Amino acid sequence: METRYVGRFAPSPSGYLHMGNLLAMLLAWLDCRANGGRMVLRMEDLDPVRTRPEYAQAIADDLRWMGLDWDEGYPDPAWCQSRRTDLYDEAFHALEEKGLVYPCWCSRAQRLAAANAPHPGEKDHDPRCRCAHMTDSARAERLANDRPPAWKARTPDEVVSVPDGHYGLFAENLAQAGDFILRRADGVYAYQLAVSVDDMRMGVNHVIRGRDLLSSAPRQSWLIGELGGTPPAYCHLPLLTGGDGKLSKRVGSQSTETLRSRYEPEELVGKLAYLAGLIPQDAPMAAAELVPLFSWEKIPREDIPVGQVE
Repeated sequence: METRYVGRFAPSPSGYLHMGNLLAMLLAWLDCRANGGRMVLRMEDLDPVRTRPEYAQAIADDLRWMGLDWDEGYPDPAWCQSRRTDLYDEAFHALEEKGLVYPCWCSRAQRLAAANAPHPGEKDHDPRCRCAHMTDSARAERLANDRPPAWKARTPDEVVSVPDGHYGLFAENLAQAGDFILRRADGVYAYQLAVSVDDMRMGVNHVIRGRDLLSSAPRQSWLIGELGGTPPAYCHLPLLTGGDGKLSKRVGSQSTETLRSRYEPEELVGKLAYLAGLIPQDAPMAAAELVPLFSWEKIPREDIPVGQVE
């Protein structure tokens, strides 16, 4: 029996949605509906400082306004990361038992330096930070007497290949890319672990998101495999870009609060569909009307200049 398609949209409620978020949700929703799938809305509200419940509610309201529905998820608390700490604890301890976790006291600058590629002439570059090489006794002493550490994944010297549905095969040597944080020093679980656990435990088998997260796919695929799960199929989409050519997560940062004052929902959906190459001209369209028109072959691989959004 064929496994049913399960897709997801997983915003962080740290502010209002913007054009880039809406493009990602539209394409994830269309891919899911075109394949007769089940859509999940997960709130990635791990960070108690940055996220707020009113933003989560605004996100849900904005998606409904655009005609983008979901089958499971918010406002059910079980689909909010802030309520899933027990599951992250369980996964963290499972990785710890496999020897894949170690404490790190490095500063942010030191962590970034360790993750950088070697300079010309450096023969013995090690992307791991010095904390990875501490003796058991030194580590125990620091755990007992020093400030709380962050906790990192000890990645293997292994190439993980991820077949991306839009950009093709993406391969990365995890050890060369560098160890990454699983839990912050303040106890908050990091993005890579939480997302991996959630996709696995929620049965998500198709992940559609911006190509800025393509480099996370091998890490998440590896984590899910180590935790006994099957990684989802990944498909990444082009980003909206700034006028100076630099990529920006918040490019075209008009919030939906502003966009809803400028457009009717069909106008905004049509504009996004035009940017994505799904329709030949910028014209109002209901989201449901785009389902039979959806195809990844129409969507560009190049990023989309923000000037086209105006």
